Amino acid sequence: MTEKRFTDALELFALSQPFTREQLDQKRDALLHTWNPARYANLTNHPKQYTKAFREAEAMTSQIHAAYVLLATLADEREAPPSPADAV
Repeated sequence: MTEKRFTDALELFALSQPFTREQLDQKRDALLHTWNPARYANLTNHPKQYTKAFREAEAMTSQIHAAYVLLATLADEREAPPSPADAV
């Protein structure tokens, strides 16, 4: 299950390994700008269409945050300097 989540997160962010935290942050910012639910406020005068687009954007934003947490954890583990306990 975790491998699938990891693969899905990489696909969502259009990244491949190895990636840096900076690349991850840039992709997250771009995705959140694209999928910000507030962007759909003036999309249409039809409340049903607006509500559908707004909910889709909310769901996508949640997926982006979950994928970011997973990938950020991995990036932080890779970029962290080795602890003195690991040297022993």
